[in-house]
Amino acid sequence: MSVVIFGASGVIGRAILAEALKRKHEVTAAVRQPDQLEVVHERLHIIKADILDPASVSAAARGHDAVISAYGPEWGKERELLEVASSLVEGLTNASVPRLIIVGGAGSLRTESGEMLMDTPDFPAEIRPLAAAHSDAYEIYSGSSLDYSYASPPAVIQPGRRSGQFRIGLDQLVVDENGNSVISVEDYAVAIIDELEEGNYIGTRFSVGY
Repeated sequence: MSVVIFGASGVIGRAILAEALKRKHEVTAAVRQPDQLEVVHERLHIIKADILDPASVSAAARGHDAVISAYGPEWGKERELLEVASSLVEGLTNASVPRLIIVGGAGSLRTESGEMLMDTPDFPAEIRPLAAAHSDAYEIYSGSSLDYSYASPPAVIQPGRRSGQFRIGLDQLVVDENGNSVISVEDYAVAIIDELEEGNYIGTRFSVGY
């Protein structure tokens, strides 16, 4: 498939980029500063684009099979996630590229008690604005006509190893037998490209974890 990845220069974006190339996809990395992505591959094209500009999104996406957004806002600019969501919806609609996979947040996932993760007592207060922005952005995607898939990570996502072994949930936080909710960045990338290839969760959210 031919796929555009926004946010390909970030930690999660780079892992998704590597996984997509590993599986023989044609990848266009759409980034604000192309010189920051020092990756060379015969199936990789690097272009300059602004995810906050619908026209730029359209120009980057046009003619491709799908788009993956791995955009992450700077600290203090969490509400940009809503601008990004609106820009992607408008830009992809205008480009006639309906397939979108979003690297989302975990804060609005439901815990075993039924409450959202970001409403639990131990949820870090400093991260709540980001969690709330992700939740609000999800509402924009779910109200669109795009063939979107919203991929929520577990409570903890960090660099590690690629095992290819994890579990999938829907609106529930995925936890292991010890109550831990975690995944490696590399395995999260596997889940993203699995969804790109299989399309099991179009029009909904799914969560991942060990």
